[in-house]
Amino acid sequence: MKLHSDDTQQYQTVTGYHAGVVEINAQPFDYSLTVLPEVPPRPWNVTRFEDLTAAHFEQIAEDKPDVVILGTGERQRFVHPRLIASLSNLRIGVESMDSQAACRTYNILMGEGRKVTLALIVGSGA
Repeated sequence: MKLHSDDTQQYQTVTGYHAGVVEINAQPFDYSLTVLPEVPPRPWNVTRFEDLTAAHFEQIAEDKPDVVILGTGERQRFVHPRLIASLSNLRIGVESMDSQAACRTYNILMGEGRKVTLALIVGSGA
């Protein structure tokens, strides 16, 4: 009887986080990225929270997740509602939290089978 999961069921899991680096499936990334359970991590062209624009969230809206977990760096910060209007119009929730909490929350929601996107600001400006 087989008691382990198939290798074909590879999900993108956060395996580590420390200032300036996030690990997805033990692979380090030192730049901002978006992560979905069944899609390899993608670069997200954001270096600092202050640089966020509506276009950054429109890019995420194309994936039509159930919820977006926004990791804003070392401390929790909130985006202006006009920046996330493309998500709100599709009834996609956005939860802002510090990046460590965002990574934990993403793993929990992904483990529950939710279609979740982790949008993580990583780098010196985070």
